[in-house]
Amino acid sequence: MNPFGDELNRRLAALREQKLFRELRRVDSASGPRLEIGGRTFLNFSANDYLGLANHPALKAAAIRAVEKFGAGAGASRLICGSLAPFHELEESLAVFKQTEAALTFSTGYATAVGTITALLGKDDVIILDKLVHASIVDAAKLSGAKIRVFAHNDLDDLEAKLKWANLAKAESGKRKTEILVVTESIFSMDGDAAPLREMVALKEKYGALLMVDEAHATGVTGENGRGLASELGIGNRIEIQMGTLGKALGASGGYICGSRALVDFLVNRARSFIFSTAPVPAAAAAAAAGIQIAQSAEGENRRSQLRQHLAEFQLATGNRQSTITGAIVPLILGDEERAVAAAAKLREQNIFVPAIRYPTVARGAARLRLTFSAAHSPADIAELVRALKTLD
Repeated sequence: MNPFGDELNRRLAALREQKLFRELRRVDSASGPRLEIGGRTFLNFSANDYLGLANHPALKAAAIRAVEKFGAGAGASRLICGSLAPFHELEESLAVFKQTEAALTFSTGYATAVGTITALLGKDDVIILDKLVHASIVDAAKLSGAKIRVFAHNDLDDLEAKLKWANLAKAESGKRKTEILVVTESIFSMDGDAAPLREMVALKEKYGALLMVDEAHATGVTGENGRGLASELGIGNRIEIQMGTLGKALGASGGYICGSRALVDFLVNRARSFIFSTAPVPAAAAAAAAGIQIAQSAEGENRRSQLRQHLAEFQLATGNRQSTITGAIVPLILGDEERAVAAAAKLREQNIFVPAIRYPTVARGAARLRLTFSAAHSPADIAELVRALKTLD
């Protein structure tokens, strides 16, 4: 073994000792309420497929039609060899869905965050993050070179203190073009709670800042027609940058930004993860557009109703009445990493798949089982999960 291999094995051994080692588990079935892993069938409470659309016939049919007409790959960046029609159709659908002037799609949610934030901010700017925002947003903030400040999770007083500091720093620098950007999720990916968006909008307007909201776990799930939390609260038109993903409730893959036409035109010209990436496969764009159509339909509303019912049944059966839970995510905080790994293993013994979430996804000492519910689950599935969880006590 060469020195590089020795060093990697040393680091891997340390991860194993800390109960932080991860491995890929091959799945031999479509994403859904049940997964085939290693010849066994598991009841799946780990996916973000909140409306159960990932294996929906309409999405698969749309993807097949796109493959037949536009092929398997896009060929190049959309600025190099032309921008295929499915991407334009998807973005037009997104803008109507989110009630904004325009939309732009990216290959992944991660690429969306990195491309957008680094395009908009530089070393003379300030970015203020909720402590629990997604890792892609944290990485984007670091890459942008902007001054970073972090406010305590959903703490409006701390956010206002950071905004006051940013305004003072801007005044002292004498640089009028300094941007101050606040970034939050609407429904948080690991805790399932919601941001106080109304109050955050009021604060950013008071201090002349911009607001970027990641609706990844709200899009399709909350609000009228599943438009998200900002729409539900009636403040979507007061948020400059709405971000989200197409690979959760909408059942496909990719990320998006919705906002003004000027914002989208600027990102087309300056977002490096958009400019320098081959476009996503046309099938993914077509499937996402079909997912948006279903989310706004009577079927979409029925699926959201089923999802809410499953969550209510689970909370009633377990007494886990977390009033802060807005979407489809319920965390069971266990604290110790080893305890979380053992709990996940015990559930797998009962054919329930719920991975342990550990550092660095969450803070040290905050390891958990992250339960996610889908409209595709049945009441019997919820009852089976409840029975299995009771064996962990």
